[in-house]
Amino acid sequence: MTLREFGIFLNGSYGVGKSSTLEHLADLFAEAELPFSLFDVDWFHRSWPTATTDPENVLTEADNIRAVWRNYRQTGPRTPLIAGVITKAKDLERYKQCFELPLRVVHLTASSDVAELRLRGRYTSSQHRALTWHLGDHERLARELHQLPSHDLVVDTDHRSSAEVAAVVFDEFAPCLHS
Repeated sequence: MTLREFGIFLNGSYGVGKSSTLEHLADLFAEAELPFSLFDVDWFHRSWPTATTDPENVLTEADNIRAVWRNYRQTGPRTPLIAGVITKAKDLERYKQCFELPLRVVHLTASSDVAELRLRGRYTSSQHRALTWHLGDHERLARELHQLPSHDLVVDTDHRSSAEVAAVVFDEFAPCLHS
């Protein structure tokens, strides 16, 4: 590992634009010919039932991320681009261990009204249960995330498209990755 190797973790509550920003950030990395690998954390822990020894699937998620990262690393050095939620120092430490790299944490924020509008646009009428759950929890999670002191960059997404947010993140960190 060189001093220039690190991962970029897009952190935020539901509806702030983590996943869509992740896609645009990948496009910017590809255009700049910077090697990367994408990780939307949700896809590494979505299974049921959970193990009795891992009721929140965090251990399963970590094992899955490690396995995929190991496969990506076999093809050469690259920057992991990650979207997920880190609310505690132990979460950050777990992700650092998964990637065996330091992480630059970007806190994406949105007002409650904007997050709610985005969430309503994300779910279909048949996904009412998921929508209701996310609408009921996004403000609590946003408050919790504001208490985490380990953000390297904070980006308000209210009046920015996902492409614009990705450009802000790219401009902040990509110059550090060039040899």
